[in-house]
Amino acid sequence: MKTADIGFYDRVPITRDFLALSDPEQFTPVPDDWIVGVADIVDSTGEIARGRYKTVNMVGAAVISGMINALSGRVFPYVFGGDGAGFAIPKEEADVARDTLAALRSWAKTEFGIALRAALVPVSDLRAEGLDLRVARYAPSSGVDYAMFTGGGLAWAEAQMKAGRYEVPPAGSDAQPDLTGLSCRWSNSPARHGQIVSLVIQPTAQATERDFADLAQSVLSASEALERAGHPVPAAGPPMKWPPPGLALDAHVSRAGRNLAVRKAALLVQNLLIWLLFKSGKRLGDFEPGHYKNMVSRNADFRKFDDGLKMTLDCDDETLSRIARTLEDARGRGKIRYGIHSQQEAMMTCFVPAATRDDHVHFVDGASGGYAQAAAAMQG
Repeated sequence: MKTADIGFYDRVPITRDFLALSDPEQFTPVPDDWIVGVADIVDSTGEIARGRYKTVNMVGAAVISGMINALSGRVFPYVFGGDGAGFAIPKEEADVARDTLAALRSWAKTEFGIALRAALVPVSDLRAEGLDLRVARYAPSSGVDYAMFTGGGLAWAEAQMKAGRYEVPPAGSDAQPDLTGLSCRWSNSPARHGQIVSLVIQPTAQATERDFADLAQSVLSASEALERAGHPVPAAGPPMKWPPPGLALDAHVSRAGRNLAVRKAALLVQNLLIWLLFKSGKRLGDFEPGHYKNMVSRNADFRKFDDGLKMTLDCDDETLSRIARTLEDARGRGKIRYGIHSQQEAMMTCFVPAATRDDHVHFVDGASGGYAQAAAAMQG
């Protein structure tokens, strides 16, 4: 591989205009000799029915945090899907990705009894099938940017994984991925304008890129009429309570072989100090609680292009009806498949490299099934 290809993602332009990403011309082809990584939870709908969606989200986000840590912070495109994740890397990082995904599969089974599947697919293989993988970068704030994918290649890779191809086998039962920085200490954000709506929209084979671009523009224009374009997390940040609702999950994620009860006790004390700090609002060294909470909201990934369009919106009934009519019309013309799932709260899973910087990452989903339930309800 050429050195220039290793640095490909660094050269992809970053935009602050999300609506512009409905234009396929804004996306750059991923190099042919890169690798696509995909992972998701087997029977996530069953796990949700058992009340474990916060766990499902945490395991999905662990795929991204594990890869970020394994690559020592080197930037690469990734996307969070609720019950899984996808990413693209240079082929020279394939062994690192394979080891990380293998460890994640074993960890998910050991810690939570969850079956995580994973695969690594060469970009050249999906292009041989007549598909593509193109990427764009969107920055919701000055602190972070997120990858957006189009071309159908990521969805094809996921389908291959579910068919048992390109599998990454699990590692030994004691394998432990590095999940430093992964947490879920925030409480859920209640709907302020009616309901939290999870939308999953995918083009069909009959839709041209222009067809889907026009549809995405219509849906995004409708959502722009909502407060903060439907952002489900308050501008001042999500609620925080003590003890945090995700304490047990955080203990499983961060214990790294240590006694679980001891880790829970340590986190209980640690989170009490954090809660008191946020409650007082007082600066501690370089850490300013008010600024941090504001950045949590600004950095949240509540909408994304992921071989389609996914959004988590705080939405009123009128706007939802307008969006649903637009989607149903496009579905009736054979242009899209879509799913909608409504709930009363949004939830957040976070990756925080350092609390004193603004590059903390926050994955948003509906709190009662979110993207996974919307995908399960797909029509078309």
